[in-house]
Amino acid sequence: MRRELLVMAPAIHVLHRPERQRFEADLGGATALCAYLRSGDAIVFTHTEVPPDFEGQGVAADLVQAALAWVRSEGLRAAPRCSYVASYMRRHPEVQDLLAP
Repeated sequence: MRRELLVMAPAIHVLHRPERQRFEADLGGATALCAYLRSGDAIVFTHTEVPPDFEGQGVAADLVQAALAWVRSEGLRAAPRCSYVASYMRRHPEVQDLLAP
């Protein structure tokens, strides 16, 4: 019987840095980020950046998921100006109620 080994990557720890208006993930010497600006009761997501060595590993999705969870917990709305955040929100109907009018 052949057994396959399933290797799980460690969970990304996302830190909210409100003084810098962004969410960050320390990737062991490199930093991924999801930046925002506050505009009234809306959070305008302006930029998501993942270092090339970590692209395609779900880091950006983890950042956006944490950011949107914070938006929800604060009773705010999300205005995605960042193409990645906009795409993420289109693909995840469970967060579309957060879209700013």
